[in-house]
Amino acid sequence: MMETTELKRDCEAIAIPSGLRQMLPQGSIVRIVQARGGRYTVSSNVHAMYRIDAKDADALGFDAPTTSSEAEMHGSFSEQLVWDTLKTVYDPEIPVNVVDLGLIYSCAIAPHEQGGKIITIRMAMTAPGCGMSNVLKADVESKLQRLPEVRQSCVEVVFDPPWSPSRMSEAARLQLGFDLDSGGPPRLTQIS
Repeated sequence: MMETTELKRDCEAIAIPSGLRQMLPQGSIVRIVQARGGRYTVSSNVHAMYRIDAKDADALGFDAPTTSSEAEMHGSFSEQLVWDTLKTVYDPEIPVNVVDLGLIYSCAIAPHEQGGKIITIRMAMTAPGCGMSNVLKADVESKLQRLPEVRQSCVEVVFDPPWSPSRMSEAARLQLGFDLDSGGPPRLTQIS
């Protein structure tokens, strides 16, 4: 994307990778690095990165998206709807959703004691000390909570087994330029 814009008003942002919330002042120049899942990753003129949530899209000059998607408001609950919803959560530093990154280790759907469903997710981070873990955890929980029939959603961030690029989907590895045979980073080829 890499569009540069001036913030139209003071705007709350989450620093990447620390996960700390701070206020970016009106008039700050930012470059939009990524716009996925209703959230924006921006880079400042001092190369600091931040995530700006959809509720603050107007500060970037965009219309704020509606609060719920059609699938969240209408339709019936299904396991496919859960997985489709998980695919709308993106790592703010990587343009790939948490499912294709291989961060979702398990998804359990059970009846809730008061009716409806409870969804329990076991999820990893790409790095054990990721400051964005609570932010991504909250993203997953809030999106799942808006699904029809969902009474409760819980995310447990786990570190065992450790995440590795081999957990990524083939599409994610292709998108990021990873070698499909080894699951590792791209290989350089010398041309004579």
